Amino acid sequence: MPNLIFAGFGGQGVLTAGLIVAKTGMDNGKNVTWIPSYGSEMRGGTANCNVKIDDGKISSPFVKQIDILVAMNVPSLAKFEPMVSSEGTIIANKSMVKDWDFRSDLKVVEVEATSIAEELNNPKGSNIVILGALAMSGQLFDKDVMEKGVEAFFASKGKNNPKNRECFLKGFECAIN
Repeated sequence: MPNLIFAGFGGQGVLTAGLIVAKTGMDNGKNVTWIPSYGSEMRGGTANCNVKIDDGKISSPFVKQIDILVAMNVPSLAKFEPMVSSEGTIIANKSMVKDWDFRSDLKVVEVEATSIAEELNNPKGSNIVILGALAMSGQLFDKDVMEKGVEAFFASKGKNNPKNRECFLKGFECAIN
């Protein structure tokens, strides 16, 4: 199973997106780790988290070689793209990552995550849009598993925002690879 990094500006929900993926893995019988990186993201810097999902034991929670990078902004892409393995996947927020010259050995899936979330009147939902794009990529969980994972995550917190489902489905529909 893959090693993932979710990265973006503080407030874009990258830590929550990583946590949703980790919880979805757990709910589907996988071993997982989720390690957030806190720091200057509170002041507009980048935030990220490492997520590992595996059927067997996970020896170290830290990701050294990335299989899937979810990049919500340019600074995150610049920082982590060199660590993405050859034939790895990048899920990019095309609303903030424009005209990037991606490495030719990578699979790239782009979605206008920020714009879609705003159009759907769920401005904090860009992370959910990006999870729809991740599901569309076929690199982790399929659409139904990931959609149930998103719903279960928020239900476990006593939250029910129908706009999250709309964001997820639009991200799945609009992702371009």
